[in-house]
Amino acid sequence: MEDPQLPEAWWQAIPLDRACAVIGTQGVAGHLADLAVACWGHLILGDILPLLRFSDPAEAERTPEMLGKDVVQKLFGGVFERLLEPVPDVPAAPARRDKPLPDLIDGLFRSLDDRQRAIARDRLYAAQRVTLDELAQRFSVTRERIRQIERDLRDHVEAWLGGPDAVPLVAHVTWLRGRLGSAVPSDDLAAAVPWHRAELRALGIPAWRFVRTLLTGYDQAEGWLVAGGAEELREKTRQLFTDGPRPLAEAVAMVAQLGVREDVAERWIKSVPHLRVLEQHVVPWPRSINEKAEAVLAVAGNPLSPEEIQERIGEDYSLVGIRNQLTADDRFLRVDRNKYGLTRWGGDEYLGIREMIAREIERAGGEASVSTIVTNLTSRYDVSESSVRAYSGGPGFERTQRGWIRVAGTSPAGGAAEPYQPRKDVSLTRRSFRSRDGRWWHRVDVNAEHLRGSGSPLPTGFAAYLGMAPGGQLTASTPSGDVVVSWHNQPTMGSIRNVLADFKAGEGDHVFLTVSDGGELLTRYLPAAPVAMPPLNRALYLIGYTAPVTSEAEGLRLIGARVGLPDTATRDEVLARLRERGDRDILGFLGG
Repeated sequence: MEDPQLPEAWWQAIPLDRACAVIGTQGVAGHLADLAVACWGHLILGDILPLLRFSDPAEAERTPEMLGKDVVQKLFGGVFERLLEPVPDVPAAPARRDKPLPDLIDGLFRSLDDRQRAIARDRLYAAQRVTLDELAQRFSVTRERIRQIERDLRDHVEAWLGGPDAVPLVAHVTWLRGRLGSAVPSDDLAAAVPWHRAELRALGIPAWRFVRTLLTGYDQAEGWLVAGGAEELREKTRQLFTDGPRPLAEAVAMVAQLGVREDVAERWIKSVPHLRVLEQHVVPWPRSINEKAEAVLAVAGNPLSPEEIQERIGEDYSLVGIRNQLTADDRFLRVDRNKYGLTRWGGDEYLGIREMIAREIERAGGEASVSTIVTNLTSRYDVSESSVRAYSGGPGFERTQRGWIRVAGTSPAGGAAEPYQPRKDVSLTRRSFRSRDGRWWHRVDVNAEHLRGSGSPLPTGFAAYLGMAPGGQLTASTPSGDVVVSWHNQPTMGSIRNVLADFKAGEGDHVFLTVSDGGELLTRYLPAAPVAMPPLNRALYLIGYTAPVTSEAEGLRLIGARVGLPDTATRDEVLARLRERGDRDILGFLGG
């Protein structure tokens, strides 16, 4: 808008005719056209320059985005040239006493007969429009006759609006467009001025209903009046926040640039799908639980527990599901026993006490004093000194000659021992299945012993996959308490009764479980399969696959992939692998 030939903020400093005299009418029109395209592209031109409604009514209903800068400049220039034309001397028109606008509108309908008024009241300006057939039956005429009367009424109103008597009302509607902006709650129209609620005596309806029909270009959408397309304005609003959360005050100012009044901007934001106001910030709010958790953390600016994230999301997501997503998604970093942050914030990952002791030893060069490890870990994480000392003296670590500890099986120089090799790899281990992300899960078929709280054996192949070796111990955390896996004569998993209680599991149900890199027990629950389920689907159910399949070949391919076979494996190769693993229950459903 600035121009070197004009003073600073010239649009406020000098009259229009002086600006046009300096840089020309088209120069001024060009500046305003640039502004309209850049800032008000979604508004119709009649709202930006109301005089266009009289000089060029057809183009006044279009937007700068539709017409482009050159056409908008030409239209603006035409209006300015007509404004600046010399006015010939004409006798002044006799002064006419102004009527209240409701009386003015009433005069339009007072001369109508009963049938015309009924059609105007019940069709043209009704909240719930009566059908043509109902009116035709009421007045004993054809529906086409009702349609013709309705059309004549519209023409009658249109002609009146173009005449001198309607000038005050047209000016009011022009003012009203500026008052409403590009989006406003529907009830704001009735409250805009007191007389909007007044009754039009000729029709028995509030005046605002008639005024609403004059606001061409506004859509009624879910309790809002929206200039242009409602979905288009919603999408423009969403685009403002694609880069992440914005403080609410800043967001309101941004939305005001789209023509939404600041006093209703927050309500508009809250009405737009996939946006949410969270702790005085506006955040994108997509369907994914992962992205919602990311938005919650971004607004908080510090790590939160899964329970806090669940509470702030405030929707029907299970705590187990949120924990699983926080653990599996690279956008999140576990930074304490029960705290998660965003990976982009940086910092050390919480790995579980045993793994963090090993990390401290590695950072110290291969061995470290227990006191130093206790100090480092208890100062950074929510772990107790007694827990750190207990793990330091347990399986996986050994004392050095000077009383420090190192990772068991490593030389003083830090050379690592060979990992334990089980007799059967996890891919050859019964009830162990690989998910699409490459993680292996073990299926527990729930029985009475599990429900009583007894421990249960774990296959050596799966225990070795978790990084265990004979004599070792692994502690996996859950929201309801730790689950300990120890390996003495054979790997044994401690009680999972609390986990089963969280799912309300019973005998015959299935729980698939594994341990994350951070030492968290990940679980997936499936109730017992319905008896009527087809055999192929029963077999797939036992590998944790519940979606429908189109053929046996597709089902066998899925089973093969879950037990470590390539997609090209034949039916015989899949059945042979299941026999080798000992998955007789799955074989039974496949006829093998």
